[in-house]
Order: sequence, then structure tokens, then C-alpha cells
Amino acid sequence: MTRPTSAQRFREILAGPDLVHFPGVHDAVSARLAARAGVVGAHLSGAVASAVQLGLPDLGYVHATDIVRVAQSVVPALDGLPLLADADTGYGNALQARATARAYAAAGIAGLHLEDQVAPKRCGHLAGKQVIDVDEAVARVRAMVEAEAEIVVVARTDALGVEGIGSAIERCVGFAEAGADAVFVEGAGIDDIAAVAQAVTSCPPMVFNRSEAAGTGAAPDWSALQDLGVRVVIHPVSALLAAAQAQVAVYAAVAAHGDAGQVARLGWSELTELLGLPDLLTLEQRYAAGDAS
Repeated sequence: MTRPTSAQRFREILAGPDLVHFPGVHDAVSARLAARAGVVGAHLSGAVASAVQLGLPDLGYVHATDIVRVAQSVVPALDGLPLLADADTGYGNALQARATARAYAAAGIAGLHLEDQVAPKRCGHLAGKQVIDVDEAVARVRAMVEAEAEIVVVARTDALGVEGIGSAIERCVGFAEAGADAVFVEGAGIDDIAAVAQAVTSCPPMVFNRSEAAGTGAAPDWSALQDLGVRVVIHPVSALLAAAQAQVAVYAAVAAHGDAGQVARLGWSELTELLGLPDLLTLEQRYAAGDAS
């Protein structure tokens, strides 16, 4: 039986009845750890790629090539699990958005989310955002949908915090008509999700953002969001923030004492096992012995 592609697995998730969580990953090790934990999919944030790859904040420095470069190491480590990747504004007009969809699909990315901010974009939780007009936003979504690429298109709007819920709903209507596989209202709370679900005829599945960039308050009512049509919740920066905090402790200990000491960390043997060393050593032995079986 042919194994489903990661894009097909993503579509099955969106078509299913359950709400699932996609944690953020940023390299092959984090991707392997996420897969080992039993997640059903993962997320690659543009803000995280900007931080890890460029050492810069989320102010439009990242391009499609940066996301593709990270995905080339992340996708194999996920072993078929779908990766939803940030496509920011599509990195240009509708033609560039179309090319971005194709480049992402070629890198093995299962799905992308495209937003309607003016370029250069800003982190969705920063003040000073601007959005393009609704017709241009819908055209970019349609260009990605029609790109003849095996990829899930999630249409994101940042209009809620700029123009209000009416504008966000209007854009979601346009995205749905353009063929988006899912919609994503940045900065939405449960009341906003309910308003979109009620107002958008045949509303596509929804993606919800649970990011520390917006604060660390109590988790929403996941059951209620599921009932409203949310199928995927992304946690873009949680793992990176945790890893950075661990590194703070290690570097401080080495600087102060010349040793990491009792700072909690993964064992070296656990890491090498995660990376597949035992199986690779067995394979090495087989080839060295000339075993043709």
C-alpha cells in the first residue's frame, strides 16, 4: 500500500473531527524530538527561522529561501509527519506567491500559511501592522491554490487588529471562495472565531495561533474551539524559548565555573540514539563484512 504524502496527511487532519496541536520546530534535532513525542504534525515559524538562522527579529528579513533551507533538514527528520510552514506575505505579488508555493512543495513542506500584511511584514503581535486591500490578498491566495503544487494553503489575515472583525470576516469569505484549504485569523480569541464560523458560509477549517508572543495566559477552551471548526493549533515558539532558556543556564554555568555542572540536559547517548546511531553502526558492520543479505 502506498504511503500517503505529508500533504495528504495534513488534508486528512483538516477534514477530520479533531483539534490537533502542531508544536514549533526549527532544526533536525527539534523535529526528531517532536516526532518521538508523538505529535501528528509540526510548525515552522518565520519568526523562529529569522531568530535561529539570521539572529534577527520578525521584521521581514526572512525570505522563502530561508524557510526552504530549514525545511530541507526538518522534513526528513519528521519522517512523513506534515510540516506547516510560514510563507509570510508570499514574498511579493501573486506571481511570487505562486512560485513560493511551488518551492515549498518541492522542499517537502505539507502546508503553508500566507498572510495579508504589507511587505515588509511585522510580527503579528507587534503594533504598526498594515494590510493590503482585500482583492490583492485574495488574488495571492488564489495564485497559491492554482500553483499546481501538492501543498495545503492556509490563508491568514492580520486584519482583525488593524481594521476589526468585519474586515477579517470579509477576507475569510474571499479566501474561502479562492479555494483556501483553511483560514487563520491572527490575534483571534474564541469570540472572533465564533463570529467567523457563523458569518462565513461553508467556512473552511480554521488554524489557531497559541504563541507566547501574545502572552502566556490560561489556555483557551480547546473543546469549544474544536466545535467552532478549529482543526490545528500551532505553538510556534514554545520549543525555541525552552531551548534558549536551557542554553542560558548552560552558558552561565560554563562562564562562571568552567563546567555545565548540574544543569539539566539530554544525555549524549540519548541524543545519538535519537539520531539513529545504533542502526547506522549495525549497517556499517554489515557493509564492512560484505554481507549481501
